[in-house]
Amino acid sequence: MNEETRKVALSGASGNIGRILRVELPRLGHALRSCGGRTALSPLHDVEDVMHGDLRKPEVVDRLLDGIDVLVHMAGTSVERPLPEIIENNLVALHQVYEGAVRHGVRRVVFASSNHAFGMHPVETKLRSDATYRPDGFYGLSKMWGEGMARLYWDKHGVESVCLRIGSAEPAPANRRHLSTWLGPEDLIELVRCAIEAPDVGYAEVWGISNNTRAYWDVSQPNAIGYEPRQDAESWASAVEHVAAHPDPLSARFQGGAFVVDGYSRARG
Repeated sequence: MNEETRKVALSGASGNIGRILRVELPRLGHALRSCGGRTALSPLHDVEDVMHGDLRKPEVVDRLLDGIDVLVHMAGTSVERPLPEIIENNLVALHQVYEGAVRHGVRRVVFASSNHAFGMHPVETKLRSDATYRPDGFYGLSKMWGEGMARLYWDKHGVESVCLRIGSAEPAPANRRHLSTWLGPEDLIELVRCAIEAPDVGYAEVWGISNNTRAYWDVSQPNAIGYEPRQDAESWASAVEHVAAHPDPLSARFQGGAFVVDGYSRARG
């Protein structure tokens, strides 16, 4: 992908990350079509088309992807919920999106994966991009499956995918866990820019965090999209390192934090 201007579709445009990207992607020179799910949107830029609808429906996906080069897929349930709900919103919709990408010749999907596909790793373990999946709940499980779907559609259909294993995308760190998982606003924009513009990635997985001193995930090695984070949560350490992410001590033992506590029934040693 060497074109300076791309036609980019953004799903999940009414979510926390989506609202940021609606502002920033046109500033990067890309024409944008934003989909807000159930939420009707008003255009923010002259180069933005807007729509809304249920991505489990092929006709909605067709409207979103017609004439598109790259889809930035941020839609879906982003908290722990019962498995049937997670499957509907995070997997059925994702399958429809990839089928639509094949139909419309979309060249790349930027998939919002998550650190929670690895949340049961102990906090002492620093993970590389080839780490073993250890989801901390049904949400994390859906992201593990989502990365598998992304790989499948590259291997069998030639749809490129960049899976962004997003940490804690917040304006600033708010608790001790964020010192390891934070993705700052400037790095978020750079991460997505690289995922859209990098040439010939095929299938790639990238940790979506800043260059945090206490990072659980190794961002020191070169990655397929050339992402080089610059922000560091350590600048907020004195203000937040005494703030627990969750009152249960279990959340401090595993990388997934509070997600680990939800539904945990194993005997605690």
